[in-house]
Amino acid sequence: MVPNLDNSPVARGYAKYVLAVMVGINFLNYMDRWVASAAATSIEKEFHLSNSQFGLIGTAFLLVYAVAALPFGYWGDRGVRKTVIGVGVTIWSLATLFTGFARSYFQLFLSRAIVGVGEASYYPSGTSLMSDYFPKELRGRVMSIWNAGSTIGIAVGFAGGGIIAEKFGWRTAFYFAAAPGLLFALLAFAFREPLRGSSESQGPRPTGDVSLRNFLNLMRIPTLRATILAQTLLYFVLASNAFWLPTVLQRRYGLSESGAGLLSGVVIVVGGLIGTLAGGWLADRRAQKTPTAHLEVGIVGFLAGALLITIALLSPMTIGPVPIFVPVFLATVVCLYLYAGPFTALSQNVVSPGLRASAVTMTLLVAHILGDSHSTYDVGLISDWLGGNLQAALLITSPTLLILAAVAAATGLKTVKTDTEAMETDWATRPATTPAQAISR
Repeated sequence: MVPNLDNSPVARGYAKYVLAVMVGINFLNYMDRWVASAAATSIEKEFHLSNSQFGLIGTAFLLVYAVAALPFGYWGDRGVRKTVIGVGVTIWSLATLFTGFARSYFQLFLSRAIVGVGEASYYPSGTSLMSDYFPKELRGRVMSIWNAGSTIGIAVGFAGGGIIAEKFGWRTAFYFAAAPGLLFALLAFAFREPLRGSSESQGPRPTGDVSLRNFLNLMRIPTLRATILAQTLLYFVLASNAFWLPTVLQRRYGLSESGAGLLSGVVIVVGGLIGTLAGGWLADRRAQKTPTAHLEVGIVGFLAGALLITIALLSPMTIGPVPIFVPVFLATVVCLYLYAGPFTALSQNVVSPGLRASAVTMTLLVAHILGDSHSTYDVGLISDWLGGNLQAALLITSPTLLILAAVAAATGLKTVKTDTEAMETDWATRPATTPAQAISR
């Protein structure tokens, strides 16, 4: 019998170690990504850029990120996932370093686009890797813990990037953001590679699922399709608000660059942590009663977020001594991050272990190309049409798209049970992995 490595005490401890390293990598991923937003005012001033021009840098990153996920997702389902992760972390760390050396808009644009290449490699393979370390019953919480690293990274990117940019110059902020990534790349290269399907109740199986046809057929899984469409709409809102929030705070409330970055960071890290961790816990707990739990948690968050973000964007900073904007925006962030762990887990639960990196790749490709790749530019352009009014641009786009995201997610409520059972049945009918195939890499 092939041993299920994930069921032994040693393996459970090692799985937690892998999760801890992956949380650190996710932290660096989002810190590298959002330090540019915190330093936006300084960068725009140096290169004489408009809102739409600076927003185009974010668009370039996300487009490259989405397209580059295709070859890396294929590699992740065919090759050694730890290698894919390590290569990606190395690429984005070096690209972030070279952003600090940029001396023209073109060089800045190019370096941020290359960051997208590196970041596209780790997420599909990382999701697949951790799905083979943790069983379905724990995936909502595990994916939420992993995604919690992103919220901390956004906060440090905003707050730390703003403070460093103000005191030492924006270039130094990128130097600080790049250095730790190389260490984490080495840790990723040293991971043990689990067999695909190790955490399934039926154990690991040989896989040969990767093909263009099977990749395209992923969109024929109704539940996966529902999560992808919902995230496409959500990503527009998340990216545009996160990218432009420090600038809105500076212009509307008169905060300094460091103050706006610090406030953005605190709100996002606190709200994101609460929402991300609570979403995974709620979904896994409710999933004991209903298979639709993961979708329900996301839908409630989208609808509540649509209302709260409208109030936040219209509210003053305070009314007398009572703070208004910060608590309302904090509640908004909590709601918008409830989906993170549940939707990631669900995308793995309804897909064969041999195609799980491809499922994440499909999500990244569709959601980023159609969702957030153009969101920062779109909102910047709308604000330029409105005389530089970023508040109005965000009010036009955010609530509407969040309501549509809830509707899209709801289309999967009727199919989640049958899709999950279909995957498990298909996996169970495959021949078990032989001892020779079980040799660890």
